[in-house]
Amino acid sequence: MSKYVWFGLMIAAVVIVYFNFLSPLLNPSINVIKYFPIDETKEFQSAETTLTFNSEKDSDEYEVQWAMRSDTRDKMYLRQDVSLLYVNGQLKGIMNKWRENTNLIEQQSILNGEDSSLYQAITIHHGEIHYPEDIIKSIQTLTHDQLYVIDSPHTALESFHKPETNEHKEWVETINHSVQQQLDYQWDALLSYFNIPVERYVAVPLTKLYQYQEDPIPGVDKEESKRILGQLWEGLYKNYVMGISDSKSSGHPIQSYVPLILFDKEGKHLLVLFEDDQGNKEQLIQYYSDNLS
Repeated sequence: MSKYVWFGLMIAAVVIVYFNFLSPLLNPSINVIKYFPIDETKEFQSAETTLTFNSEKDSDEYEVQWAMRSDTRDKMYLRQDVSLLYVNGQLKGIMNKWRENTNLIEQQSILNGEDSSLYQAITIHHGEIHYPEDIIKSIQTLTHDQLYVIDSPHTALESFHKPETNEHKEWVETINHSVQQQLDYQWDALLSYFNIPVERYVAVPLTKLYQYQEDPIPGVDKEESKRILGQLWEGLYKNYVMGISDSKSSGHPIQSYVPLILFDKEGKHLLVLFEDDQGNKEQLIQYYSDNLS
């Protein structure tokens, strides 16, 4: 084999290494949420997710503002917030913003809505701190919000976060029942497809994962719970969020419903079940001694 052929093969190998390993690191448009040990010396000064009814756009549509914001006292090597919005249990949007050497992340979006609906948003706020001698730590927190919008020909257009009247309570019961029926249908199909004995797990919708912000997940203590949740979001970002984001170029509308998280009652592993916007059924597993895969 001539030296020119060898030289060509060497160049090709270098190109392959660059695109497989170095390019994602050097390209600022590519980023991932990466869990590192929790830094107990750092914390968020504030973090929030908000859903706000803006106005009636016309007789058939209205506007809802969806926003996320978080800040830390000190600038961090990397700050990133990722927010997921579900309308009646169906994924309708993803906000993903990251900045280097900053302490503030904020972003908002305006959505057009119609009919009576339940809006639910959950956000992972993440910070990465670098110390000398290649020591890397992180901080994280979850925030959420939900909003009911009542758009009925028999009543005035209105919205609320929590029911304050008997009429509100009736609407909550009606909307929740309708949404839950659809989610149960989706989740039952996934449980059956993967032949999962649900009685061995504590089932939690992704939109309710914030409840483990203070309480430990089943079967483990609070400190271990922080690590497991951090690694869970690392896996969700890689396998769920980025998968949905990448599929936008295919021209298919987002169709994914709220993923179901299954915590093993024995405290050994968790499962994530969802159907992507292409209709593929997916199952992710995270052993508590490892990452989500």
